[in-house]
Amino acid sequence: MKKIIFTLIAVIALASCGSKSEKTDVAEPEVARKIVSLNGTITEIIFDLQESDELVGIDVTSSYPEKETAVIANLGHLSGITAESILGLAPTHVLGFKDEVPAELIAQLKAAKIEVVLFEREYSISGVKSTIAEISKWFNKTTEGEKLANQIDEDLKGMVTLKSQPHVLFVYARGVGMLMVAGENTQMDKMISLAGGKNAVSGFEDFKPLTPESVIAAKPDLLLLFNSGTESLSGGEGLLQIPGVKMTPAGINKSFLSMDGLYVSGFGPRIGKALVEINQKLNELK
Repeated sequence: MKKIIFTLIAVIALASCGSKSEKTDVAEPEVARKIVSLNGTITEIIFDLQESDELVGIDVTSSYPEKETAVIANLGHLSGITAESILGLAPTHVLGFKDEVPAELIAQLKAAKIEVVLFEREYSISGVKSTIAEISKWFNKTTEGEKLANQIDEDLKGMVTLKSQPHVLFVYARGVGMLMVAGENTQMDKMISLAGGKNAVSGFEDFKPLTPESVIAAKPDLLLLFNSGTESLSGGEGLLQIPGVKMTPAGINKSFLSMDGLYVSGFGPRIGKALVEINQKLNELK
Protein backbone atom coordinates (compact mmCIF):
# COMPACT_ATOMS: atom_id res chain seq x y z
CA MET A 1 0.00 0.00 0.00
CA LYS A 2 2.88 2.35 0.90
CA LYS A 3 4.49 1.63 -2.46
CA ILE A 4 1.31 2.61 -4.24
CA ILE A 5 1.06 5.88 -2.28
CA PHE A 6 4.72 6.80 -2.96
CA THR A 7 4.25 5.98 -6.63
CA LEU A 8 1.21 8.27 -6.86
CA ILE A 9 3.08 11.12 -5.13
CA ALA A 10 5.99 10.77 -7.56
CA VAL A 11 3.68 10.80 -10.59
CA ILE A 12 1.88 13.93 -9.32
CA ALA A 13 5.21 15.68 -8.63
CA LEU A 14 6.51 14.90 -12.12
CA ALA A 15 3.29 16.10 -13.70
CA SER A 16 3.46 19.31 -11.68
CA CYS A 17 7.06 19.98 -12.75
CA GLY A 18 6.16 19.38 -16.35
CA SER A 19 3.28 21.85 -16.15
CA LYS A 20 5.49 24.56 -14.63
CA SER A 21 8.14 24.00 -17.28
CA GLU A 22 5.61 24.48 -20.07
CA LYS A 23 4.41 27.81 -18.61
CA THR A 24 7.96 29.10 -18.27
CA ASP A 25 9.03 28.20 -21.79
CA VAL A 26 6.01 29.71 -23.60
CA ALA A 27 6.41 33.50 -24.00
CA GLU A 28 3.42 35.77 -23.62
CA PRO A 29 2.40 37.08 -27.06
CA GLU A 30 3.14 40.80 -27.54
CA VAL A 31 0.27 42.97 -28.71
CA ALA A 32 1.33 45.08 -31.68
CA ARG A 33 1.12 48.78 -30.88
CA LYS A 34 -1.12 50.79 -33.23
CA ILE A 35 -0.83 54.55 -32.86
CA VAL A 36 -2.91 57.55 -33.91
CA SER A 37 -0.96 60.83 -33.79
CA LEU A 38 -2.94 64.02 -33.30
CA ASN A 39 -0.13 66.47 -34.05
CA GLY A 40 2.29 66.92 -36.94
CA THR A 41 5.27 67.52 -34.67
CA ILE A 42 4.67 64.25 -32.84
CA THR A 43 4.29 62.46 -36.18
CA GLU A 44 7.57 63.95 -37.43
CA ILE A 45 9.41 62.81 -34.31
CA ILE A 46 7.94 59.32 -34.65
CA PHE A 47 9.34 59.13 -38.18
CA ASP A 48 12.73 60.42 -37.02
CA LEU A 49 12.78 57.71 -34.34
CA GLN A 50 11.98 55.14 -37.07
CA GLU A 51 8.77 54.04 -35.35
CA SER A 52 6.41 55.04 -38.17
CA ASP A 53 5.38 51.45 -38.83
CA GLU A 54 3.20 51.75 -35.71
CA LEU A 55 1.19 54.67 -37.13
CA VAL A 56 -2.33 53.83 -38.30
CA GLY A 57 -3.76 57.36 -38.29
CA ILE A 58 -2.70 61.03 -38.28
CA ASP A 59 -4.22 64.52 -38.20
CA VAL A 60 -4.17 67.16 -40.95
CA THR A 61 -1.01 68.87 -39.60
CA SER A 62 0.97 65.65 -40.05
CA SER A 63 2.43 66.54 -43.43
CA TYR A 64 6.09 65.59 -43.02
CA PRO A 65 7.68 63.53 -44.42
CA GLU A 66 5.30 64.29 -47.28
CA LYS A 67 5.28 61.04 -49.26
CA GLU A 68 5.24 58.79 -46.22
CA THR A 69 2.45 60.60 -44.37
CA ALA A 70 0.35 60.78 -47.54
CA VAL A 71 -0.38 57.03 -47.37
CA ILE A 72 -1.51 57.02 -43.72
CA ALA A 73 -5.20 57.45 -42.85
CA ASN A 74 -5.76 61.19 -42.31
CA LEU A 75 -8.49 62.10 -39.82
CA GLY A 76 -8.50 65.81 -40.64
CA HIS A 77 -8.27 68.78 -38.27
CA LEU A 78 -8.18 68.01 -34.54
CA SER A 79 -11.23 70.18 -33.90
CA GLY A 80 -13.29 67.91 -36.15
CA ILE A 81 -11.88 64.53 -35.15
CA THR A 82 -14.37 62.28 -33.38
CA ALA A 83 -13.86 59.28 -31.16
CA GLU A 84 -15.72 57.17 -33.72
CA SER A 85 -13.28 58.07 -36.51
CA ILE A 86 -10.33 57.17 -34.29
CA LEU A 87 -11.89 53.93 -33.05
CA GLY A 88 -12.52 52.96 -36.66
CA LEU A 89 -8.74 52.56 -37.03
CA ALA A 90 -8.63 50.20 -34.00
CA PRO A 91 -5.63 51.88 -32.33
CA THR A 92 -4.06 50.84 -29.04
CA HIS A 93 -2.68 54.32 -28.32
CA VAL A 94 -3.53 57.93 -29.19
CA LEU A 95 -0.74 60.49 -28.87
CA GLY A 96 -1.16 64.26 -28.57
CA PHE A 97 -0.10 67.37 -26.69
CA LYS A 98 -1.56 68.51 -23.39
CA ASP A 99 -4.11 71.35 -23.63
CA GLU A 100 -4.70 70.55 -27.33
CA VAL A 101 -6.80 67.40 -27.30
CA PRO A 102 -10.40 68.11 -26.18
CA ALA A 103 -11.26 66.70 -22.74
CA GLU A 104 -14.44 65.09 -24.10
CA LEU A 105 -12.48 63.22 -26.77
CA ILE A 106 -9.98 62.00 -24.17
CA ALA A 107 -12.80 60.71 -21.96
CA GLN A 108 -14.47 58.89 -24.85
CA LEU A 109 -11.23 57.20 -25.90
CA LYS A 110 -10.40 56.13 -22.36
CA ALA A 111 -13.92 54.74 -21.97
CA ALA A 112 -13.20 52.63 -25.06
CA LYS A 113 -10.02 51.31 -23.36
CA ILE A 114 -7.69 53.27 -25.66
CA GLU A 115 -4.55 54.55 -23.96
CA VAL A 116 -4.23 58.33 -24.42
CA VAL A 117 -0.67 59.67 -24.03
CA LEU A 118 -0.28 63.45 -23.81
CA PHE A 119 3.11 65.16 -23.94
CA GLU A 120 4.27 68.56 -22.66
CA ARG A 121 4.99 71.39 -25.08
CA GLU A 122 6.78 74.72 -24.78
CA TYR A 123 7.62 77.14 -27.59
CA SER A 124 11.36 77.44 -27.04
CA ILE A 125 14.54 75.60 -28.04
CA SER A 126 14.75 73.91 -24.64
CA GLY A 127 11.04 73.09 -24.93
CA VAL A 128 11.58 71.34 -28.26
CA LYS A 129 14.41 69.29 -26.78
CA SER A 130 12.25 68.34 -23.79
CA THR A 131 9.43 67.23 -26.08
CA ILE A 132 11.82 65.10 -28.14
CA ALA A 133 13.27 63.58 -24.96
CA GLU A 134 9.82 62.77 -23.57
CA ILE A 135 8.60 61.14 -26.78
CA SER A 136 11.83 59.23 -27.43
CA LYS A 137 11.76 57.91 -23.86
CA TRP A 138 8.21 56.66 -24.39
CA PHE A 139 9.40 54.77 -27.46
CA ASN A 140 12.50 53.55 -25.58
CA LYS A 141 14.66 55.42 -28.09
CA THR A 142 16.54 57.76 -25.74
CA THR A 143 19.81 57.62 -27.67
CA GLU A 144 18.09 58.45 -30.94
CA GLY A 145 16.29 61.34 -29.22
CA GLU A 146 19.59 62.77 -27.98
CA LYS A 147 20.91 62.73 -31.55
CA LEU A 148 17.89 64.73 -32.72
CA ALA A 149 18.46 67.31 -29.96
CA ASN A 150 22.17 67.56 -30.80
CA GLN A 151 21.31 68.13 -34.46
CA ILE A 152 19.26 71.18 -33.47
CA ASP A 153 22.37 72.68 -31.85
CA GLU A 154 24.39 71.94 -34.98
CA ASP A 155 21.76 73.61 -37.18
CA LEU A 156 21.67 76.71 -34.97
CA LYS A 157 25.35 77.32 -35.62
CA GLY A 158 24.21 78.84 -38.91
CA MET A 159 22.57 81.77 -37.08
CA VAL A 160 24.17 85.21 -37.41
CA THR A 161 23.92 88.18 -35.07
CA LEU A 162 21.86 90.91 -36.70
CA LYS A 163 22.93 94.57 -36.61
CA SER A 164 19.33 95.61 -35.94
CA GLN A 165 16.03 93.94 -35.03
CA PRO A 166 13.83 94.00 -38.16
CA HIS A 167 10.07 94.11 -37.68
CA VAL A 168 8.35 90.97 -38.95
CA LEU A 169 4.61 90.59 -39.50
CA PHE A 170 3.26 87.07 -39.75
CA VAL A 171 0.10 86.93 -41.84
CA TYR A 172 -2.14 83.87 -41.69
CA ALA A 173 -3.99 83.88 -44.99
CA ARG A 174 -6.78 81.83 -46.48
CA GLY A 175 -7.46 84.03 -49.44
CA VAL A 176 -8.10 87.78 -49.40
CA GLY A 177 -11.25 87.22 -47.36
CA MET A 178 -9.40 85.74 -44.38
CA LEU A 179 -6.27 87.54 -43.21
CA MET A 180 -5.05 87.31 -39.63
CA VAL A 181 -1.90 88.54 -37.90
CA ALA A 182 -0.06 86.74 -35.09
CA GLY A 183 0.11 88.54 -31.76
CA GLU A 184 2.19 87.98 -28.64
CA ASN A 185 2.88 84.50 -27.19
CA THR A 186 1.93 82.73 -30.40
CA GLN A 187 4.21 80.17 -32.03
CA MET A 188 5.07 82.65 -34.78
CA ASP A 189 5.79 85.42 -32.27
CA LYS A 190 8.31 83.09 -30.60
CA MET A 191 9.88 82.07 -33.93
CA ILE A 192 10.33 85.69 -35.00
CA SER A 193 12.04 86.52 -31.72
CA LEU A 194 14.29 83.44 -31.77
CA ALA A 195 15.36 84.29 -35.33
CA GLY A 196 16.51 87.74 -34.23
CA GLY A 197 13.51 89.79 -35.36
CA LYS A 198 10.75 91.65 -33.55
CA ASN A 199 7.05 91.02 -33.96
CA ALA A 200 5.66 94.03 -35.82
CA VAL A 201 2.46 93.95 -33.77
CA SER A 202 1.96 93.93 -30.01
CA GLY A 203 -0.62 94.62 -27.34
CA PHE A 204 -2.68 91.47 -27.93
CA GLU A 205 -2.29 87.71 -27.83
CA ASP A 206 -3.39 85.02 -30.25
CA PHE A 207 -4.53 86.21 -33.71
CA LYS A 208 -6.66 89.11 -34.88
CA PRO A 209 -7.90 90.28 -38.29
CA LEU A 210 -5.51 92.26 -40.45
CA THR A 211 -6.79 95.69 -41.45
CA PRO A 212 -5.21 98.31 -43.75
CA GLU A 213 -4.72 100.59 -40.76
CA SER A 214 -3.04 97.91 -38.63
CA VAL A 215 -0.62 96.78 -41.35
CA ILE A 216 0.43 100.36 -42.10
CA ALA A 217 0.89 101.12 -38.40
CA ALA A 218 2.97 97.95 -37.93
CA LYS A 219 5.56 99.12 -40.52
CA PRO A 220 6.87 95.58 -41.12
CA ASP A 221 10.26 95.13 -42.77
CA LEU A 222 9.30 91.57 -43.69
CA LEU A 223 6.01 89.74 -44.24
CA LEU A 224 6.12 86.09 -43.24
CA LEU A 225 3.50 83.60 -44.45
CA PHE A 226 2.86 79.89 -44.74
CA ASN A 227 3.22 78.49 -48.25
CA SER A 228 -0.48 77.68 -48.22
CA GLY A 229 -1.28 81.30 -47.39
CA THR A 230 0.90 82.65 -50.19
CA GLU A 231 -0.75 80.25 -52.63
CA SER A 232 -4.21 81.38 -51.52
CA LEU A 233 -3.22 84.94 -52.47
CA SER A 234 -1.77 83.88 -55.84
CA GLY A 235 1.78 84.65 -54.78
CA GLY A 236 3.68 87.80 -53.91
CA GLU A 237 1.80 89.97 -56.37
CA GLY A 238 -1.46 89.02 -54.73
CA LEU A 239 0.03 89.92 -51.36
CA LEU A 240 0.84 93.39 -52.67
CA GLN A 241 -2.82 93.87 -53.51
CA ILE A 242 -3.83 93.64 -49.85
CA PRO A 243 -4.85 97.16 -48.79
CA GLY A 244 -2.04 98.87 -46.89
CA VAL A 245 0.76 96.43 -47.75
CA LYS A 246 2.25 98.60 -50.53
CA MET A 247 2.70 101.42 -48.04
CA THR A 248 4.90 99.37 -45.69
CA PRO A 249 8.69 98.90 -45.91
CA ALA A 250 8.05 95.22 -46.71
CA GLY A 251 5.68 96.14 -49.51
CA ILE A 252 7.96 98.82 -50.97
CA ASN A 253 10.96 96.46 -50.99
CA LYS A 254 8.87 93.35 -51.78
CA SER A 255 10.30 91.64 -48.73
CA PHE A 256 8.28 88.47 -48.30
CA LEU A 257 9.15 85.04 -46.96
CA SER A 258 6.95 82.01 -47.51
CA MET A 259 7.61 78.76 -45.61
CA ASP A 260 5.96 75.40 -44.97
CA GLY A 261 3.55 75.61 -42.04
CA LEU A 262 4.76 72.64 -40.00
CA TYR A 263 8.40 73.48 -40.71
CA VAL A 264 8.18 77.03 -39.40
CA SER A 265 5.59 76.69 -36.63
CA GLY A 266 5.79 73.06 -35.51
CA PHE A 267 8.61 73.50 -32.97
CA GLY A 268 9.95 70.10 -33.91
CA PRO A 269 13.31 68.57 -34.87
CA ARG A 270 13.78 70.98 -37.81
CA ILE A 271 13.41 74.14 -35.74
CA GLY A 272 17.10 74.98 -36.06
CA LYS A 273 16.96 74.89 -39.85
CA ALA A 274 13.78 77.00 -39.92
CA LEU A 275 15.26 79.65 -37.61
CA VAL A 276 18.43 79.89 -39.70
CA GLU A 277 16.32 80.42 -42.83
CA ILE A 278 14.37 83.29 -41.25
CA ASN A 279 17.55 84.71 -39.71
CA GLN A 280 19.33 84.76 -43.07
CA LYS A 281 16.39 86.48 -44.71
CA LEU A 282 16.41 89.16 -42.00
CA ASN A 283 20.14 89.60 -42.47
CA GLU A 284 19.57 90.27 -46.19
CA LEU A 285 17.02 93.06 -45.68
CA LYS A 286 17.90 96.50 -47.02
